Amino acid sequence: MKVYVVGAGAVGRYLGGLLADHGGDVSYAPRTLDEVVPVENVDLAIVAVKAFDTAGAIATLRRALGTAAATTILSVQNGVGNEEQLAEAFGADNVVAGALTVPVQLDGEGVSVAGSGGLGLAPVGGGSINWLLAAFAAAGLQVRSYADFRALKWSKLLINAMANATCAILDSLPTNLVKHPGAFRVEVHALREALGVIRAQRIPLVDLPRYPVRALAAVLRLPSAGARLLLASRVAGARGEKPPSLLVDLRAGRQRSEVGALNGAVVRAGKVLGVPTPVNAVLTDTLEDIVRSHALWAKYRERPEALIARVDEATRGRW
Repeated sequence: MKVYVVGAGAVGRYLGGLLADHGGDVSYAPRTLDEVVPVENVDLAIVAVKAFDTAGAIATLRRALGTAAATTILSVQNGVGNEEQLAEAFGADNVVAGALTVPVQLDGEGVSVAGSGGLGLAPVGGGSINWLLAAFAAAGLQVRSYADFRALKWSKLLINAMANATCAILDSLPTNLVKHPGAFRVEVHALREALGVIRAQRIPLVDLPRYPVRALAAVLRLPSAGARLLLASRVAGARGEKPPSLLVDLRAGRQRSEVGALNGAVVRAGKVLGVPTPVNAVLTDTLEDIVRSHALWAKYRERPEALIARVDEATRGRW
């Protein structure tokens, strides 16, 4: 199997490395479009870039693959909306949605794996993915097939959004977030809004490898005190002392953020559906403001009361 990976970060290298170790002919796209050269007879293209780089990945694939309709394109990106962009560019039948739940990170030795998990796959169009499931299973991954790619990606969004934007804004680890009642209340309400948007779209939640998403949703439906208590233990267990992705990007000084594909996606869908999402709007706007001007971060770093005040203002205290 010939594989072309766009995005040589932890996820791209991890999946590419697994396939290479099990007989795959794997190559990685260069960072700049000017360096991209045509690659023939590619069976699988893996898109593992940040959500805000999807347009760039499409340009890379067009230059590398040309009009090769036989190539399957697998998106293992965070957030929602990436698969739709890829489907518009290359046809829905050629696109597969993926959700990786194996915690991986880059270190001096390459890619390190920090726990268990697996890979969920769902066709965006009508193409068969049996061969893809078999390839990743043969490479040693726990794989699971899903019929509805939207169910897969929105369920993954709920996991990705958990203790992510709030921690980034406050420059706080998840274990510290759960200790502050007010800040964690913001977190619970943001997740409840996301759940409301998912429900309004009539998208079923699905469990992912390692993550019982439906149980998380059941916890969020409990009265506030019980929800906070049970969710705190889940957040601490799932994220612990590991800084979430949005915080990692902010600490690295990156000028863009995936919050728009996570909390921002909740806000956009809520507007279309008429579902209020004020807390997610505050998280999205605040983090994007900080990304544009890092000096603003000082107002919120380790100052939950500043974020709570902004939520109070946006909701008029009704949250």
